[in-house]
Amino acid sequence: MEPRDVRIKRLRYRSSYTGTKETDVLLGQFVARHLDALSPTLLDQYEALIDNSDPDLFMWISGRKPVPPEWDTDVMVLLKNFRTGS
Repeated sequence: MEPRDVRIKRLRYRSSYTGTKETDVLLGQFVARHLDALSPTLLDQYEALIDNSDPDLFMWISGRKPVPPEWDTDVMVLLKNFRTGS
């Protein structure tokens, strides 16, 4: 099993270099603020979520497209609240 600190570093990198500038900024800022405090369950949700395409992620988080039920998780709520400043 990967040590938590190594996993956090890997997820930070992946979040800042997604391939789409808007998603890089959004996810990069989110992980800078929240990643260290996420529970193992939320880390799992986050890691699975960012395997989706950048355009889909941005549309779901921004509210431009509905979030599919399988991705409408606690971490998605955190991301949406982060985006809106709630």
